[in-house]
Amino acid sequence: MTLSRRFILGSLCAAAALPASAGGNSPLPRVSFVNADGGMHDSADWAGHPVLVINSASRCGFTPQYNAMQAVYDAYADRGLIVLAVPSDDFRQELSSIDEVKEFCELNFNLTLPMTDITHVKGPEAHPFYQWLATDHGFVPQWNFNKVLIGADGMVKGTWGSMTKPDNRQIIDFIEAELTT
Repeated sequence: MTLSRRFILGSLCAAAALPASAGGNSPLPRVSFVNADGGMHDSADWAGHPVLVINSASRCGFTPQYNAMQAVYDAYADRGLIVLAVPSDDFRQELSSIDEVKEFCELNFNLTLPMTDITHVKGPEAHPFYQWLATDHGFVPQWNFNKVLIGADGMVKGTWGSMTKPDNRQIIDFIEAELTT
């Protein structure tokens, strides 16, 4: 096994082992993501709603998790859950344009959940949401399909690595505890 392959596998295992954490004490600041269809996803609109944010990529071995993301969205959207896909090429596994990503997701996964434009999730160019997670909560995505649950109160309720699927019982329990109806 090559050194780079061992590093990637080690990183995936480390990300998978991350326990859900309550994070720090700072609530989500007001941030906006560019919507995949134009317009904006403004965190001010999330007040009172739990939000499951997942950095995604179309050419990743974890891409089939889109099915679970959509299933969780379908099951809980009527009760207030927002599931937000954040396509990113930070791990060099995303298609070259958001139009290609949208087409890929519609054709292969019939996605209807909210999606951002292609966004940086780590490093100096990271989106302000991910900068806040890194600075205030010590969470930086280690690979694609890392999950962050923001509670209805704007606080981080849990973080999970790539190996934990969006419909994992632990994530669902956290979501259900945040739903108001």
